[in-house]
Amino acid sequence: MRYLLVIPSIDIKDGKTVRVVQGIPELHSKEYGSDPVEMARIWRAENAKMLHVVDFDGAIEYSHRNFKIVEEICASVVIPVEFTGGIRTMDDVKMIMDTGICRLAVATMAIENREEFIKVFEQYGPTKIVVSLDIIDDEIILRGKRQKTGLNYLEFAKQLADIGVERFIVTDVSKNGILGGPNLPICIEIANHTKAKITVSGGVRNKDELMDIQGIMHLGVDSVIVGRALYENRFPCQKLWRVAESGIF
Repeated sequence: MRYLLVIPSIDIKDGKTVRVVQGIPELHSKEYGSDPVEMARIWRAENAKMLHVVDFDGAIEYSHRNFKIVEEICASVVIPVEFTGGIRTMDDVKMIMDTGICRLAVATMAIENREEFIKVFEQYGPTKIVVSLDIIDDEIILRGKRQKTGLNYLEFAKQLADIGVERFIVTDVSKNGILGGPNLPICIEIANHTKAKITVSGGVRNKDELMDIQGIMHLGVDSVIVGRALYENRFPCQKLWRVAESGIF
């Protein structure tokens, strides 16, 4: 039996771990911890098999100032690190790949500079380059989930699947960070029309919803990125793992 891959998200702004609510980054409370590198170590200690790192400074301001942090995260854990945020050119791609990430999720480049995206995709291939679909009301949005594009998510996904994209990270931004439940119908629709693999992102509240996602793995929905629910210990045994790690019983 195949099992769903659960990927903790580490969202970074101003060098700190932040909580993201409907696309807007906010500082975490102290209990979450503000050091992204330490957060990566914690998730690795809790047996995470992969991490998803979002650079909001890169996405919103087109800044590279968090690349050093990403490099430190990659050096601190022995699991794959996926990255997204502010990658617009081939030079950007080369710089972030040099940090040690295993996979890059792009969005803006695929819309605003399709020619450059195709060059990147041809050089690195579908296992290294995937596409993020951030959606509000059937429309793709960009710039750290702030800018509307007028593009229908399904038509956009079909275009990229025709190029050869084999995985989409699908976020219903309206549910992101508010524990509103994942938007599985939209994920199933994209999987059915593109035959690509789907990573669900945003809204997951509990283990029952993880089981719901596992129930549609045969359709190509094989992984899920979880943020707030993990930080708030909403899954069985999570708190126990943290107590065991601290050595305090």
